[in-house]
Amino acid sequence: MTIGNVCRSLPGSSCRPLDRCYRFLPCLSDPARRSALGLKVALVMLHLIYVGMLFLFDGGLIEKTKREPWYTAIYLTLFVATLVQYFVTSASSPGFVLDAMRAVNESNTIFRKALVASKQPASSKNGNVVVTVEGSQMARSLLGSNATSWTKLVMDLYPPGTSVRSLTCSYCNVEQPPRSKHCHDCDKCVLQFDHHCVWLGTCIGLGNHCKFWWYICEETSLCLWTGVMYITYLKENISSAWWKDAIVILLLVTLSISIIFLLLLLLFHSYLVLTNQTTYELVRRRRIPYLRGVPERVYPFSKGACRNLYEFCCLRSSKYRMERLPTAQELEEKSRPYTICDVVTCRCCC
Repeated sequence: MTIGNVCRSLPGSSCRPLDRCYRFLPCLSDPARRSALGLKVALVMLHLIYVGMLFLFDGGLIEKTKREPWYTAIYLTLFVATLVQYFVTSASSPGFVLDAMRAVNESNTIFRKALVASKQPASSKNGNVVVTVEGSQMARSLLGSNATSWTKLVMDLYPPGTSVRSLTCSYCNVEQPPRSKHCHDCDKCVLQFDHHCVWLGTCIGLGNHCKFWWYICEETSLCLWTGVMYITYLKENISSAWWKDAIVILLLVTLSISIIFLLLLLLFHSYLVLTNQTTYELVRRRRIPYLRGVPERVYPFSKGACRNLYEFCCLRSSKYRMERLPTAQELEEKSRPYTICDVVTCRCCC
């Protein structure tokens, strides 16, 4: 029972302000959304505190801003861009399986209506759903019932003989494409599931992994720049009021911890991008059925560092891009040890 329901059950008018608040802000009545909103407010306040203390204590920074306004302008631009990127990533969809299936069904319905209206033969390509499979565009005519269309589409991504029952999510009751996973926080299946980010209040998946990488890149740059400014202040004003130095040192220590965490996170996700992996696949590799037989040092979905980077940055416009599982021959090729010829020809990049 939510707080709003408890208040409505109590006599008197003591809870009327809360009812009005929930009426204007429905998100506050949900505990999960309320906690997510609280985290967002806390993160924004932390940014404002760290930047505000610099301009409040550091008189030299004010003088430098007057002499070189471009320096402070670039810093504040990065500050605003980081917060904007945070909210953009938080509001973005990770690419839910149900949404992908709905898009397939809608396209199938449009195609069937167009087929009846124009009386075109069934081989017409109007209304086809284009699905990206390992970077190539493959047009598929989705005829038949909606469930059969989606099932056929998903089954084509798995090796022959795979059971449909083993691919069906027990929570969503929908067939999962490869690299998908059900998120218990979002209560939905996510395409190319990476992890559920508590700070963002959303899953990181196929649809927003690139946005997430850019966010942690901007956040890391902002924290590093802020740390340098704090150190510069301490060098120039170490003999000033002790309580100011104590506050700045405390903020600098916590900022240093954040920088270490952000740098490690940025390097980790950069490694995932270059090898075309996800956090879930790396951590739970032995529990994922289609990865159990793959050697540790083999990246089954990798197409080379350059190709992986290109697809991550330039082909993320399609939130419903799905990859098929590699064949046994492809896995054997990927597990082949590198030779001098492979290094010369940049096999790891192509």
